Amino acid sequence: MNITFRQIRYFIAVAEARSVSGGSSAVGISQSAVTDAIRTLEQETGVTLFHRHAKGVTLTREGQQFLRHARSIIDAIADMAGGVGREEDQATGQIRVGVTPVVTGYFLSDIISRFRRLFPGIEIVLVEDKRSYIEHLLVNGEIDLGLLIVSNLEQRSAIDHEVLLRSECRAWMAPSHALSDVDGLSLADLENEPLVALSLDELEGLIDGIWGKFDHPPRVAWRTSSMEGVRSLVGTGAGITLLPDLLYRPWSLDGDRIIAKRTREDLPTVDIGLAWRRLTRHSDAASLFMDTVHQHRR
Repeated sequence: MNITFRQIRYFIAVAEARSVSGGSSAVGISQSAVTDAIRTLEQETGVTLFHRHAKGVTLTREGQQFLRHARSIIDAIADMAGGVGREEDQATGQIRVGVTPVVTGYFLSDIISRFRRLFPGIEIVLVEDKRSYIEHLLVNGEIDLGLLIVSNLEQRSAIDHEVLLRSECRAWMAPSHALSDVDGLSLADLENEPLVALSLDELEGLIDGIWGKFDHPPRVAWRTSSMEGVRSLVGTGAGITLLPDLLYRPWSLDGDRIIAKRTREDLPTVDIGLAWRRLTRHSDAASLFMDTVHQHRR
């Protein structure tokens, strides 16, 4: 197999932009060169990486798997390059990071793995709890940083933050659902559908907020705090739900039993970010952790 680093970069750019034109702009290369690189990748891997459509491209299940490997390769090369001639791996200290359950399950592991590879002498103390309590710990100076959904922050006057990932919401349904093949799906199409609601602190009220503008919102048939419960109920046709792409795993069984469809309406995004107490002077360990997060985002 003859795959180049450049082709991997172009593939990631297209996957993140969800269009060849957007990907080519991101890397500063012509669309034809990017198209050729993607075509070569598909020939080398023997799989189709993207579904092409009028609005751009979306990753196939194989494309999602390849994207995860591609990002790991980019991270490994960045780690290698960053470690040449530097002594950060000798850094010591401790950092206290507050996280919320969604972040722990869907965002944290790659960052922690990368940081530990780069800075084995720095101890990471993780505190997982509800968003409100993580905010409390930040304001009181009991933790250095927080990784959480910042679109829901309440104590904004005391907490600074930056967005790391902006996740779009889509309608989830079983492939056998009558609306699964509908183009240009509207929220109005879903008004009479039984709804599966995820009762999780960070996402509490998300669905209710989306449907707040409707006189007759859908009936909530199921409420559960279990993400796997939502997957099972939606996948077996018990109802539909509205959730962020962050939670959708098309490379897993989700890709076979759940379809995530965009709606014509713009839905609110779920923004994961890094937060800290305003006017805080960060320790060296905290600064290194922030740098690692920024590298991971790039």
